[in-house]
Amino acid sequence: MPKTDVVVLGAGIVGVSAALHLQARGRDVVLLDRCAGAGLETSLGNAGLIERSSIYPYFFPRDPLRLAKYAFNLLPEAHYHFSALPQVGPWLWRYFRAAAPAQMAQSFAAFRPLIEHSLSEHAPLIDAAGAQALVRHDGWIKLFRSSRSFDAGAARVAHLRSFGLNIDILDTAALAKREPALTPMSGALHFHDTAGVYDPGALSQAYLDLFLARGGRFVEGDARTLAADANGWRVDAVTGPVLARDVVVALGPWSDLIFRPLDYAIPLGVKRGYHMHYALAEGVSLNHPTLDADTGYLLAPMARGVRLTTGAEFARRDAPSTPVQLEKCEPVARALLPGLRERLDPAPWRGARPCLPDMLPVIGAAPRHRGLWFDFGHAHHGLTLGPATGRLLAELMVGETPYLDPRPYRPDRF
Repeated sequence: MPKTDVVVLGAGIVGVSAALHLQARGRDVVLLDRCAGAGLETSLGNAGLIERSSIYPYFFPRDPLRLAKYAFNLLPEAHYHFSALPQVGPWLWRYFRAAAPAQMAQSFAAFRPLIEHSLSEHAPLIDAAGAQALVRHDGWIKLFRSSRSFDAGAARVAHLRSFGLNIDILDTAALAKREPALTPMSGALHFHDTAGVYDPGALSQAYLDLFLARGGRFVEGDARTLAADANGWRVDAVTGPVLARDVVVALGPWSDLIFRPLDYAIPLGVKRGYHMHYALAEGVSLNHPTLDADTGYLLAPMARGVRLTTGAEFARRDAPSTPVQLEKCEPVARALLPGLRERLDPAPWRGARPCLPDMLPVIGAAPRHRGLWFDFGHAHHGLTLGPATGRLLAELMVGETPYLDPRPYRPDRF
């Protein structure tokens, strides 16, 4: 029966990053996933941003007019299933409460150090994995349709620059120079401190290939078979059971399948989202990932085509797809970028962002089970934060002095 120091459950960007950091600290690591490769589920469908400039978490909005519109599903940036309210309603209430001023200040203070290390922790892995061609370093654009929203966005730039961010304010003419294929808008902000990824799934796979090249092992298996063993933990892979002294739960929105049977009441919720790829007319290009801030979707140039990603859908994690937001946003996106042509995917992709009410991940040792470690709940920033939290977790597991204060992310904070 194969034995190892650590089994990491989940081969998304978070799990692969944790595996690499543990491996670099001398641990023998087995990475287990139900899929045959890395980054094939939640890590596949994001906007492809390593978002160094998002220093604020996505807090629950408090504007009464906007909330009223959300209640009637009138805004494409958010959508909910009425039938799911008994399940998701309690979590939404905790999310709302976590957006009180004092709690937001705490979340901001805890979130910012992770964000500030996002690019610097990705960089050595990108280089070691030979994945430079998957990454661009020209930032992203947040555009505004109305002068009112543009003025409000521009008014915040001085505050954001005080945190060391490099941001350009673009009027209509300046925006047209940077994105000539777009229909003219009132203005935009260009955030430069962000890297874009042409294929997020391919980046996760490149990190997995690096892990394997350094002697790591990857197996397919069912994380739900995890059970305590006399010497640690046991989990079943398709090649047979694996024994490990330590286990890391990095299953994103499915992490509750492990911690709930072990009687941990961690309030993990999900925000579902969709994407679709589109062809572009000959001679037309989109140069930067571009957020339509007044509508609530993002267009990103990807290896497969232009990807349209939607906002948040509040529903049961495994409920059938209802790509209402995609259907609402697609005609708006076609008007913004007239060069958009046919859909390239047979059906909209759907994923689920794993979220805690305070929008901070869960990182650290399980309080009541020796050798059980958590690394999940990265919300909208799994791609961004995977290597940063992987390093923090690995330092905690091997007894190194952590490079960040781990207390804000501890599993028992709820």
